[in-house]
Amino acid sequence: MRPLLVICAVAGLLTSACTGGGHNEQAQGLPERSGLPAGRSMARKRPAGPAADLSQEIRGENRPFIGAAVDAKVPVGYVEHEYVASGTATAYKPNGPLSRDGRWTFEPDTRARYRTRILVRRPAHPADSSGSVVVEWLNVSGGVDANPDYASLAAEITRRGDVWVGVSAQLIGVEGGPVLVKAPGAEDIVGKGLKVLDPARYGSLEHPGDGYSFDIFTQVARALRTGGRPMGGMKPRWLLAAGESQSALALTTYYDGVQPLTRAFDGFFVHSRASVSIPLVAPGKYADLAGSIGKNAPTIFRTDVDAPVLDLQAESDVTGILDSVVVRQPDSDRFRLWEVAGTAHADVHLLGAPIAAKLNCGTPINNGPMHLVAKAALHRLDEWVRTGHAPPRAPRLNVTAGTTPEIRRNADGIALGGIRTPPVDVPTAVVSGVPGPNPALLCLLLGSTKPLPAARLARLYPSRAAYQRRYDIDADRVIKAGFVLEADRDPLLAFADSSRIKG
Repeated sequence: MRPLLVICAVAGLLTSACTGGGHNEQAQGLPERSGLPAGRSMARKRPAGPAADLSQEIRGENRPFIGAAVDAKVPVGYVEHEYVASGTATAYKPNGPLSRDGRWTFEPDTRARYRTRILVRRPAHPADSSGSVVVEWLNVSGGVDANPDYASLAAEITRRGDVWVGVSAQLIGVEGGPVLVKAPGAEDIVGKGLKVLDPARYGSLEHPGDGYSFDIFTQVARALRTGGRPMGGMKPRWLLAAGESQSALALTTYYDGVQPLTRAFDGFFVHSRASVSIPLVAPGKYADLAGSIGKNAPTIFRTDVDAPVLDLQAESDVTGILDSVVVRQPDSDRFRLWEVAGTAHADVHLLGAPIAAKLNCGTPINNGPMHLVAKAALHRLDEWVRTGHAPPRAPRLNVTAGTTPEIRRNADGIALGGIRTPPVDVPTAVVSGVPGPNPALLCLLLGSTKPLPAARLARLYPSRAAYQRRYDIDADRVIKAGFVLEADRDPLLAFADSSRIKG
């Protein structure tokens, strides 16, 4: 199973290129109260509909084909179970144009039987549950189901007592198919799908195609709300949809076209989206993500849906091949955009240090604290859903004008604007979304970490003690601003590196 650690570390990565312009919008401020009602569950407004059958547990000695280095073992106080999710799903077709404003109208199309799986990680004792369930649309860009958001958010999920559910929503994860991002050392696993990788465990699964993925996701959500066996007797109050990269694009389509019909989720954690969304496809087909980027029209999140969205973007997502700058939209009582300086689409934390060290991108890959900001983002979204208190507004990254904007940088090459952490504002190295010289697609998405010259360090810091004081003050600043949690102070301080500073 070790090769899967590579896959799941990079499974949020995409292919192809996108072009287009954008605006250097700025938004900043302090936490505020939105117009959303506190603690709403939306139950009175939620339409009825079919729910997935989650009654059959998948058992066996093998671990599920999913995970990352963070998944080596189930956290203390948690249990992990896997279930078949089955039923009859409906595909959608658009009624009218898929306009940039996201105000799409979907209507039912064909129906098909499905038999996929979910993975549940929950507190062993229902009394320890927070009442929130994070439902992650598993990512298949690496050719196998992966959970990049759990890899980033696990510490926050488990210390709060949230339930995490990973949904094998897409065709490739179950049946196999094209691999968009090839991870070294895992060639014998990727693209084969669960059924081929472990026929004894998954041979009975059957996925009818990505056109049905959206209703499969909805039906799993409906089933989870009822409690039952997967929830261990706990009936959740809040469901948060989560997805990174390709899965973030799927959630964009879901939010604009499906959520208005189902109201299945109370909030959306959208992580590293591109400027476009996942397309609707015919039965038996997979969503052609590579064909969508650069061809499909950009779209924002519609502004007339009750469930709030927190859109978290790495520096490399904004003007890189994902080009999210073209779909920036103003913060509102239902939307927050957080762009994080000094971060990349995937980094050392997501891949794990041993794997990151083996990559040949021409320079060390990004080693920024994106996962710490991600945990704060999930925490603020959950608070938003529960209480109506909106997350803090974040400044946008500064970009140049024109049809192909670039991120503005200081003399050291560090991005200007955006959410800023101590490794960015008290640097000993330039952590960046700018990739190393290796043009391989994987390397283009991993950013870089370049040590500052010794002479520059000497000018910045007269001593190690002076550096540490500045770093500690800056850590206090970002925690007070709400972009890193107090509970993550020690992990943030651990990014400090005075080893090359004299004195």
